[in-house]
Amino acid sequence: MQFYKLTLFNLILLIQLHHSYSLGTDHYGKCKTKKCGNLNITYPFYIPNQQQKYCGLKDFEVICKDNKLPMINLSGDFYLIHNIWYKTQKFKVTNFALVEHNCSYKPKNLTLTQKRLHFAEDQSNIYVYPNCPEKVLEKYKEKRVKYGGIAVYKNDSKVKDLEKECNGEVTFVPYNGGESHGRIEDDLGKGFFLIWNAYDCLDCVNSGGQCGFDEENTDFNCYCPDRTHALHCIASTNIKNTNMRLIFGLGLGGGMFLFLALVAVWQRKKLSFGNLKTRSASMDPNELYPEKGNLYFGVSLFSYSELLEATDNFNQSKEVGDGGFGTVYYGKLKDGREVAVKRLYEKNFRRMEQFMNEIEILTRLRHQNLVSLYGCTSQHSRELLLVYEYVENGTVADHLYGEKAKLESLVWPVRLRIAVETASALSYLHASDTIHRDVKTNNILLDSNFRVRVADFGLSRDFPSDMTHISTAPQGTPGYLDPEYHQCYQLTDKSDVYSFGVVLIELISSLPPIDMNRQKHEINLSNYARNRIQCCAFEELVDPQLGFASDFKIKKMTTLVAELAFQCLQHAKEFRPSMDVVLETLKRIESNDYEVLQHEDMAKSSENDMNTQNNVPPASHAEDDHPPSLISVVER
Repeated sequence: MQFYKLTLFNLILLIQLHHSYSLGTDHYGKCKTKKCGNLNITYPFYIPNQQQKYCGLKDFEVICKDNKLPMINLSGDFYLIHNIWYKTQKFKVTNFALVEHNCSYKPKNLTLTQKRLHFAEDQSNIYVYPNCPEKVLEKYKEKRVKYGGIAVYKNDSKVKDLEKECNGEVTFVPYNGGESHGRIEDDLGKGFFLIWNAYDCLDCVNSGGQCGFDEENTDFNCYCPDRTHALHCIASTNIKNTNMRLIFGLGLGGGMFLFLALVAVWQRKKLSFGNLKTRSASMDPNELYPEKGNLYFGVSLFSYSELLEATDNFNQSKEVGDGGFGTVYYGKLKDGREVAVKRLYEKNFRRMEQFMNEIEILTRLRHQNLVSLYGCTSQHSRELLLVYEYVENGTVADHLYGEKAKLESLVWPVRLRIAVETASALSYLHASDTIHRDVKTNNILLDSNFRVRVADFGLSRDFPSDMTHISTAPQGTPGYLDPEYHQCYQLTDKSDVYSFGVVLIELISSLPPIDMNRQKHEINLSNYARNRIQCCAFEELVDPQLGFASDFKIKKMTTLVAELAFQCLQHAKEFRPSMDVVLETLKRIESNDYEVLQHEDMAKSSENDMNTQNNVPPASHAEDDHPPSLISVVER
């Protein structure tokens, strides 16, 4: 059966290899930077009549007329783009009608429908209440500002009270924050800033590529002279030689396909006569994993001597990580690329399976938050070595309670962004019918910009959508292991959700997953956290360095993340959310308007204080005492 699967896999791989090659050559050169006015328009923006759709995101379509300032459509209105800062992923816009001094312009509510866009934190708002009774407007007249015959209000904590008294109807229009020293027209004319969330394409550009997206407009692509790559181009001294190697590889692969088909027929006959021994005892791993010229299932082959030289003979000073399957070394190839070389501890059938598992997954799946695999050694090599992109900033565990944590603590926005990007990678894996099976902070790498790369797929398993579980012996890391999987030997995608729940707790607490100094029933961080969350003792769980006690926004956000983690850590998998739900919840937590929430909390507090002064018992708010998200998932 293994031969049939492998034969089919080879055929699919050849088709995909040919497709990715032709796709890269077709797209390369068509995503060049374009000029519009005095601005450079490039990824993730694109100009439809000058660039192809795959050069940018569909929500970042730019209109360029008469070589004037570019415009973008937001909520049905056109906004001029004054400047773009690609390095910080920020741009400044102004409503076109305001710039044109259109007297008939009336402020409209701006709601960002683009999921990859959000307002900069220093923005302010003006508020328009279209159907507010005159007596209410009179009540708040000291806050009112005239604008074209319309009564509008600027940012102010008391102004939010108008929303309730005006039947909840309110329009808000953003403008650049800071103290206002002029008319409301001047404030709005300043424009405001937007931040976008898309993969940083600097590595791709620096390697000679052009940035874009796949045909579904979801995953980042780097279009290179030879073909499409996941993150950046791979150095090549001669593209013509690359073409010849590809043709040779395809021809060799076709021959190998026919050869494997014949072997499969022979193997089937062998099985029918009952002469086949158990796979682990009789099957040579070399038969299972054929090589194609200088490619190994689509990735580059490196010689052992080349990697020995790159790592200075696997010098101990080059060691950057140590896991259950091998040691990772920093290396530098002759072409100048910095790499991480994983050296598997043994060369046996089980290690070969893990070796191939990692290669298969990382060549089949591509996501901006998954680590990139550059290649490996041959199966005939002295040792099994995997070569990855070098992710220079260490692991999340290093930054939370390792050596890097002693130098500088991660601020909360960075921690939350790590959670979002890790959840995005896991959600993508699950959508691709893959379970990671070893989610932990030691397997979440960070680059110099603290962008996430999820790594280590040696234990990962395919998980077809029509299956309820996979029966297999539990494998993973203590402290992260799904208790239901451990007890029932049934692996599901919810096992990754449980492990990610532990990661969330680590991010808010800066505590390790296992600590023998804690009480016996709280040695596991998951138990420690569940006990604190059930008692609403969040202050005992959250790292005090984050500002939980002094910053309302951080207190609210860390509490919400703790509640989400609580759901992920339910013993019964049925009560855990999917990774898609986890990702969406984290994005909502990140984008919530905490200023509004703070005003609501202050209003409730004032109401309770007034009731206390008047000896009126406060109303019972079960939701306030026990968050709804906890009530719905408390175990029975």
